[in-house]
Amino acid sequence: MAMKIRLARGGSKKRPFYRVVAADARMPRDGRFIEKLGTYNPLLAKDSEERVKLDLNRVKHWLGQGAQPTDRVARMLEAAGVMPAKVRSNPVKALPGKKALERAEEKAAKAAAPAEEATAKEEAAADA
Repeated sequence: MAMKIRLARGGSKKRPFYRVVAADARMPRDGRFIEKLGTYNPLLAKDSEERVKLDLNRVKHWLGQGAQPTDRVARMLEAAGVMPAKVRSNPVKALPGKKALERAEEKAAKAAAPAEEATAKEEAAADA
């Protein structure tokens, strides 16, 4: 039986609340699960302790039994220190566009101009 550690959605419309569950991979997202391992409330602040609650002992048990976490749950487990951090690729889409690069170059040039003037004044004062 292929096991997954995944999120099962609860909560009302536009008010999501998730349970972290260990379930058979063939079962539907919100369907039958074997064990509830924790909760995730995305509406809370990112630094809130109540946002993600996990029973780490049970999570480790299921990982030891061969359960595979989904991508989102894997990130939560990495943050909790249960799994080693995975290096993810940063696609080309994440790079800034042409106009953003031009603006950054202009900003750097403006910042460098006053610094060059101050250096020139200091050198002139040292020569005098």
